[in-house]
This record gives sequence, structure tokens and C-alpha cells, in this order.
Amino acid sequence: MRVALFATCLVDTVVPQVARATALLLERLGHEVVVPRGQSCCGQMHVNTGYRREAVPIVANHVRAFAGAEAIVAPSGSCVASIHHQQAAVARRAGEHALADEAAALAGRTFELSQFLVDVLGVTDVGAYYPHRVTYHPTCHSLRLLRVGDRPLSLLRAVRGLELVELPRAESCCGFGGTFAVKNADTSTAMLTDKMADVLATRAEVCTAGDASCLMHIGGGLSRLRSGTRTVHLAEILASTEDAVTPQQATAPAVSA
Repeated sequence: MRVALFATCLVDTVVPQVARATALLLERLGHEVVVPRGQSCCGQMHVNTGYRREAVPIVANHVRAFAGAEAIVAPSGSCVASIHHQQAAVARRAGEHALADEAAALAGRTFELSQFLVDVLGVTDVGAYYPHRVTYHPTCHSLRLLRVGDRPLSLLRAVRGLELVELPRAESCCGFGGTFAVKNADTSTAMLTDKMADVLATRAEVCTAGDASCLMHIGGGLSRLRSGTRTVHLAEILASTEDAVTPQQATAPAVSA
């Protein structure tokens, strides 16, 4: 299958190794990965902060960038949730009905990474090796909007060498929420404090999730505590193998096509 990778703004800017890991994983499973050059933001940031009209050209650009793609995969439950639940609605509200129809059709071919692996490819064992004690944080959008359920856990359980430990109060928000963390810093910090306490209670070496934004928030807090627990994206764990350099060590971005 020819898969179009939607890298997302945050991944491309802050943690490009996550996009590379996603591409490496899909290629290892036998699929051709392309990265459309025209891709940019999905528009979620604009919609969530009330700039719906300004989001319309961003939605149009996204639809153009991925037009004709057989399948689009993103290492982000948050951005995929925006594509599924916001893009067509924003376009329709602005009277752009043709664009809304195109966005809705594109959403039907767009998948969060764990959804694509389990539901489309039908695999849980991706041949990964990751000899660490790991706990999993289900991010809000992937949990509540996309309903990825236990797909990430099924993938993690199949990773050789990995010890998976349950995260207490796993479904509680980490407090990031995009601009929520900026506009409501005190509340966000209190929520993060609770989340870090739960992560540290597992004595895990690594906290993983399917969203770089939440991992950035949790990881920043853990680093300030000098806890020794680090955050690693699910894609990086699944792309790790016994005989290859782990994605965490790789610095080159995914190749565009």
C-alpha cells in the first residue's frame, strides 16, 4: 500500500524523529511511504481558539495536499481527531460545501497510527524490540474522540523485551490541552502534577503515548523533577528493533516525496 504520512506541525517542528519512526515502521511492514510537500497545519489550533473562518484556507490546503492519497497516517490522535471532527464542519459552516464534502471523504481515509496498524493492516506484532519498563498514557482526543481503545496497548504487549505496567488513573487528562496550558496555567500545572505522580508510581523507565503534545507536557514536568523517567512516542517504540539504531538515536527527518 502507498501511505501518505501526515507529519503534523508539532512533530515536524519539535520531534521530527517521531515522523521518521512512523515512516521506518510502515516501510518495514512493506508499505511505500510518501510525505506530501504541501502539507501544513490541520487547523485544529485555529478552530479551538475560535478562529473558525481563518481555519477554512488551512483545511483547503490540507485537502489539496493529500488529494488522491489511498491512506493517510498520522502519529497524532489529536490531529486525526481534528480532521475527523472539525475540518468538514468548519468548511460547511463557512458555506464551502464542496470543500466540506472533500474534507469528509479525506477524513474517511485518515488514520491515527495505532488504528491503521490494527484495523487496516490487521497487525499487532510489528517486530519491535524495546527492553524497557513502559507505561502508557491514553491521550484525551485519541481516547474520547477517536476511541482508539486498547489498540496501542495491544501493540505494546507484542513488543519483545518490553514490560508494560498499568498507569493509575490512566484516563485522566495530563493538563496540556493546547492553549489550555497557557490560558489556565495553574490548573494545567495541578493536573500535570497528578499525572506525573501516577507515572512515577509505576516505576516505569518510559511513559509513552500517541500524541507528541501530551508527551512534551509530561516530559517537561518529569525532566524538571529530574525523575529519570522519560517520554517516548509510541511510534518510536514500535519502530525500534534489536539490530537497528533506535529512532530516539536518529536525528534525520523523514524524507519528503
